[in-house]
Amino acid sequence: MKKYIKILLMLSIYLMTISNVMSCSMYKITLNGKTMVGSNFDAYYLMPRIWFEKGTKVGFYGAVFVGGRVDEFGIAPQSGMNEVGLTFTRQQAPPPQKEPKPATNKKIITDPTHYLKDILHTCKSIEEVKNYIAQYCDEGFFREEVIIYIERSGRYLIVEADTMIMGNKPKYVLSNFCPSQVSDISTIKQVRYRNGVAFLKNKIDTSIAFCTALSDTMHVCREKIGDGTLLTLIRDLNEGTIYLNFYHDYKHYVKFNLNEELVKGDHILEVPALFPPNSEFEKLVSFRIPHNTRLLMLFMYFCLGLFLFSSMFFFISFFRKRKAGSGAVINYRLVKFLLFLTSGILLYYITVLIRNQNIYYFPAPYKDYVFSMVDIASYIPFLLLLLIIPFVRTNFKIFKEKAWGNFSKWLFTINNLTYFTLLILFSYWGLFNIF
Repeated sequence: MKKYIKILLMLSIYLMTISNVMSCSMYKITLNGKTMVGSNFDAYYLMPRIWFEKGTKVGFYGAVFVGGRVDEFGIAPQSGMNEVGLTFTRQQAPPPQKEPKPATNKKIITDPTHYLKDILHTCKSIEEVKNYIAQYCDEGFFREEVIIYIERSGRYLIVEADTMIMGNKPKYVLSNFCPSQVSDISTIKQVRYRNGVAFLKNKIDTSIAFCTALSDTMHVCREKIGDGTLLTLIRDLNEGTIYLNFYHDYKHYVKFNLNEELVKGDHILEVPALFPPNSEFEKLVSFRIPHNTRLLMLFMYFCLGLFLFSSMFFFISFFRKRKAGSGAVINYRLVKFLLFLTSGILLYYITVLIRNQNIYYFPAPYKDYVFSMVDIASYIPFLLLLLIIPFVRTNFKIFKEKAWGNFSKWLFTINNLTYFTLLILFSYWGLFNIF
């Protein structure tokens, strides 16, 4: 029992280390001394926020941030800009193929939110950002991200997990990939990236109308429930103005002047309240998944515990009964082995569902941005659908024939009830909709 509890605790810790950076895209345009930066934040957070922070010390810069995820470090900033025109945005990206080098005389990042905000509060150029980052060793917070910093002049710094690249192209587009890992940029297949590149191919402008049209071209709206781009943030780095669009609605925007907002002191605004009702966003809010419904998340953790225990119990029971000889004690022995396999498979799949929020919103079968076991796991609901009727019939026979002990029988029954509940949830989440 102690080993079981230890394994469950380790699994819980693993699940809490989930990376929550979502798919995003961005662009920057510099023309005639003016730099505009736009970013689309493609996420599922139900209460995104924009907030303003004054510099807390002499020489510190005030800044604006946007984000939606709340964790033990506070509200995680997805993008931001300070009063001297330095801005950043984060994107999910494949991790580097090599393991990070061990830290040597470097500070360890322990609070990623403070780290990101402190860069904007203390830096005014990409050289200063580069020097700031060089002081630190990241042991995992930003391993699956690419972050780009752009200064008012239009120069930019791309920060990957294991390298930094400086650039000064007048127009630049970036999405969910690491530039250092791509030898031929034309091989990038991400639609939002290709749309942005195509839009800028033969034209360039820094007007808000042009940038809004470009952001619209790069936005995401998936067919399943109309989810996709949660926030669009367009920044004029020279004027210190921010244009905010909500939930891929490009007819309405809210404009902020950073200096005017900083005069009001530190304050935070809930983005949905700034805009008229949005039917697609209301659909997102009403779509229940473990990540926005506490009861469902508790059920998923119950499943983890049940399947972990069941896999160990039926595996041990299978071999014990095998040695016990013939007769009633070994009836349905292979069922126990099948339950061991099923519990192990579902244990893995529930872990995937907890760690990967995209699965609920993307079309089935889900395909990860890099092919992995997650793609194969998308068919596990169909496996459970095929097994449920044979399992229920066998469950009744075992009770009728008294082939197993009470604990084994009732554990099998609890598993079957859990399977039924999961199948209902899988159907609600659209995991069977592959045709």
